[in-house]
Amino acid sequence: MCLYKLFKITFVISVCIVPTLFTGCSSGGSDKKEVKGGKPEVIIWELSDADMLNPIIYSDASSGYILTNMYSQLLNIDFKTLELIPVLALGRPLIEKTEDGKGLMITYEIRTEATWDNGTPITAKDVEFTLKVIKNPKVKNENNKPYYEFIRDIKFYPENPKKFTLISDRVYILAEASSGDYPIMPAYLYDTKGLMNGFTIKQLNEDKDKLSNDPKINEFATDFNSEKRQREKEYIGGSGAYKLEEWATGQRIVLVRKDKWWGDMVKEKNCFFEAFPPKIIYQTINDQTTALVALKAGNLDVMYSIKSKDFKDLPNSAKFTENFNAYTPMQLAYTYIGINTRLPKFQDKLTRQAFAHLVDVDKMIKTIKYGQAQRVVGYVHPSKKDVYNSSITPYDFNPQKAKTLLAQAGWKDSNGDGTLDKMINNERVDLSFDFAVNSGNDERKSVALLFQEEAAKIGIKVNVVAQEWSVYLDNCKAHKIEMFFGAWIGTPIPNDPKQIYHTESYNGGSNYTGFGNKESDALIDSIRIQIDEVKRGMLEKQLQQVLHDEVSYIYLWAPTERIAIHKRFENAETSVTRPGFWEAGFKVAK
Repeated sequence: MCLYKLFKITFVISVCIVPTLFTGCSSGGSDKKEVKGGKPEVIIWELSDADMLNPIIYSDASSGYILTNMYSQLLNIDFKTLELIPVLALGRPLIEKTEDGKGLMITYEIRTEATWDNGTPITAKDVEFTLKVIKNPKVKNENNKPYYEFIRDIKFYPENPKKFTLISDRVYILAEASSGDYPIMPAYLYDTKGLMNGFTIKQLNEDKDKLSNDPKINEFATDFNSEKRQREKEYIGGSGAYKLEEWATGQRIVLVRKDKWWGDMVKEKNCFFEAFPPKIIYQTINDQTTALVALKAGNLDVMYSIKSKDFKDLPNSAKFTENFNAYTPMQLAYTYIGINTRLPKFQDKLTRQAFAHLVDVDKMIKTIKYGQAQRVVGYVHPSKKDVYNSSITPYDFNPQKAKTLLAQAGWKDSNGDGTLDKMINNERVDLSFDFAVNSGNDERKSVALLFQEEAAKIGIKVNVVAQEWSVYLDNCKAHKIEMFFGAWIGTPIPNDPKQIYHTESYNGGSNYTGFGNKESDALIDSIRIQIDEVKRGMLEKQLQQVLHDEVSYIYLWAPTERIAIHKRFENAETSVTRPGFWEAGFKVAK
């Protein structure tokens, strides 16, 4: 059994850490009969709807989980070993240096069995099309464009339409992973007019500013970015085992198993060709307490990111223990409080450091997480010991220190109304702001309320605002947010911090806080091309120190995931890879 890697680092509703033992891959195929163990379909709880089902422009984790069942990649990450394995590709790529020694040539061959739903073979041209979509300057995927900048051109082999070589003009730490981890899309479905045919990958790299005004580029992007490509089943599809059957807004997303899927011909190759359930249902219940009731009642098969207190109490429920197993795999994730550093009142880092001293992380881990988390000091997961900067001392909970730092930053209660203020651009500004959390997540709200309580004691007015997930996510992307609770989930491969922390990722990327300076940008640029693991580790530790000092994020913890899965599935193992399970591999015990 294996678990997928998200197409890229994604923003999550709630995330979370001691690997469990895993079983190996088993054979694939569809088990459509209702057997003794119960119905073979799988019903999975989701707190909110996915933001979309467009495999290139989506940005939330829930979308990524669903899309992995619908689209195939050249490579993916094995559930058990956490290593890259071939899926659409016949094997891992051959990687060679270019003649000048500065770049790379990455050669793949696609499996002969791989076909689209219309029966036509998946070829190198489909890979080229997908990369051209990613690189189209008007396609709204700025959050993942940085991962593919290194791919500058493609070489075809006329004698073998399934073979190709990606050409890079530089070395990149994620060259192998990023060369094969995007969902390959059928041009016959996504470009019915052939609008992208007249462009090459090389052109889209070298002339992207000029091509931004090209009418065909714009016509394609307008269609590709449209709502129909995000949620209407007639306009969505890939080479995965499942297709979209239904999307009832605010209720459920339903995938059905394809009757004829090319992966069945290679079902013994690896776990990504496991596809047992005839139907996978993602059930939206926008309240965790209600969802837990539905789980115990047997209306859900899988629930993850269960509230820590509820998870702790589950063994006390006879109904739960009779029907469900509980799992606590590690998660390669971290949570944080984000601060919009480009707001004038937050531009002084002393102010942001003061906020960090108002967050009692240890207390939160104990009272909110019930000890099911590990404190972190940066974006690197503490399990990556060679890269994690353990020399950084976390900000201690120290309201007096916070008051001192705020005074140094010029904040004082000049009018005696109980709220700190200072003159900014010749205007008196109160230290008052909104702390946004996504609605339905009580743990995040509890963090915000604890911060609000401590801030009030020293003259800071904090309004805790719960927002529906799509609104919350849109506000983060548009920087229409002052302070917020966020979380990022990563993968076992090396970190590329550009998406989240580089200034180039502010407009359209995932740099929601707006932080970045010459030093941090230079470190990120160096990290991305440093192949030597020891040297790259040193650079990453420097970047963690800079981010710690500047406090665009108040880093909180790497949480333990909390998963419940119905016992009727005989092979429901868990993994450190998010979301912690591989639903397509669930098989009913006979």
